[in-house]
Amino acid sequence: MKSVEEQLAQMSFGAAEILPLDELRKKLERAVATNTPLRVKLGLDPSAPDIHLGHTVVLRKLKQFQDLGHQIVLIIGDFTGRIGDPSGKSAARKPLTEEQVLANAKTYEDQIFKILDRDKTEVHFNSEWLGKMNFADVLTLAAKYTVARMLERDDFQKRYTEGRPISLHEFMYPLMQGYDSIATKADIEFGGTDQKFNLIVGRHLQNETGMEPQVVITMPLLEGLDGVQKMSKSLGNYIGIDEEPTEMYGKAMSIPDELMARYFMLVTDMPREEQEQLAQGLKDGSVHPRDAKMMLAKTIVELYHGAAAAEAAEQEFVRVFQERDLPSEIEELAIDAGEVWLPQLLHAAGMVSSNSEGKRMIQQGSVRVNGEKVMEENCTLQNDDVLQVGKRKYRRIRLG
Repeated sequence: MKSVEEQLAQMSFGAAEILPLDELRKKLERAVATNTPLRVKLGLDPSAPDIHLGHTVVLRKLKQFQDLGHQIVLIIGDFTGRIGDPSGKSAARKPLTEEQVLANAKTYEDQIFKILDRDKTEVHFNSEWLGKMNFADVLTLAAKYTVARMLERDDFQKRYTEGRPISLHEFMYPLMQGYDSIATKADIEFGGTDQKFNLIVGRHLQNETGMEPQVVITMPLLEGLDGVQKMSKSLGNYIGIDEEPTEMYGKAMSIPDELMARYFMLVTDMPREEQEQLAQGLKDGSVHPRDAKMMLAKTIVELYHGAAAAEAAEQEFVRVFQERDLPSEIEELAIDAGEVWLPQLLHAAGMVSSNSEGKRMIQQGSVRVNGEKVMEENCTLQNDDVLQVGKRKYRRIRLG
């Protein structure tokens, strides 16, 4: 293992908070002295089928721990996922079925191991222990935390003071996540900053059962492509790690300039020294923001698709957006007649998420046919016309 100071420096870089730092140092000192890896836990509720770059912030930090020789313990929340984490929610979440959770969990596993080493990762489904608890076990667990402490949580407190309902099962979620830490004997637990309350509950429950409490490490929430809101598939401001290389590269090129350094730090493996040099270059003008962003886009694509795909995606981007050529490959869209209501066609083609978004994109001048803006919702399309939405979505019309 590396020295304690070297490990602390690497673990701290990019982290939002380490609670408590002195306990992490003690755990590392013991781990180095005995050559015993720490057990580093991350719990994931498979509430959606895909992982985007926002999810990878924590996963990439876990990979650093794994490379330092520590044991990663991944908890797939098949049991907790059926309730749903109330963190940051203004109302109770709609529960998922067991079938939905398991289907999402399978996709999660496939995508997570694009980052972590599968052979060095311990994976558990928390139904292994939560599904076996009887009602007496649940009451014993509930007795270890008070309602007053639970209402200190921001989202619960806000809902309570505003008179909005809080179901009792929502109080159970932090307790179940905390029990995962007991079951897996976690030394450290990771999560986003929005998970801080849940992670601290894990510390409390471990202490209540006579275990050494885990250290809590929170990671920042990654802003999406809009530069404001947290990256989210529902908001459309995301980069999915399973997206095609050209789509991934193009999306990365739309990251706001002021967030480039943050993206390099949180979603890439670029060494800290290189990141600092790049940040200085951007500051003193020796590095052009466009060149830095192209480096970022290429780095992101390479992480998930390899060097050859990243190079090809960059060449395609240059050809289409800098040289103003059409993409070399355009998906065909078959339609029965040339006269169409465009919002519905865009939705059916998967170029927008809804008819209303299609209307909005037309009003904003973001829809083109053969390079010309279309401002009317009803239009006539010809065979071989190229339909474009925004900067990256194209379809070639084929009349039936």
